[in-house]
Amino acid sequence: MSDNRRILLVEDDVLIGMMLVDMFDALDLPEPAQATSNEEALALIAAEPLAGALVDINLGDEKGWPVADALAERGIPFAFTSGGGDVIPPAHAHRKLITKPFRISDIEAALEDFSAN
Repeated sequence: MSDNRRILLVEDDVLIGMMLVDMFDALDLPEPAQATSNEEALALIAAEPLAGALVDINLGDEKGWPVADALAERGIPFAFTSGGGDVIPPAHAHRKLITKPFRISDIEAALEDFSAN
């Protein structure tokens, strides 16, 4: 990703967020924008040009569907992340799902998919 757009990480678990930032660093990628809730993520989506996003389905007591809808409306590629057991709504059933625990190869593959779109 040679332009100045960043990847958005939407993850409510601070330790997992830190691990993902470390993976971006290991992949020699710019530090991602980070949000821990739908509200924070929607504000970033509105304010910042993004190259893609990784959206945790379970954000505390809420689901990441509003973020997914906002990204889709803007044509921003994204993948879901989950600990498992989630049913993705039909509108987003074609999106990639990366399950925890994350492997750096899975993160890298998802980000390469964003660049290809």
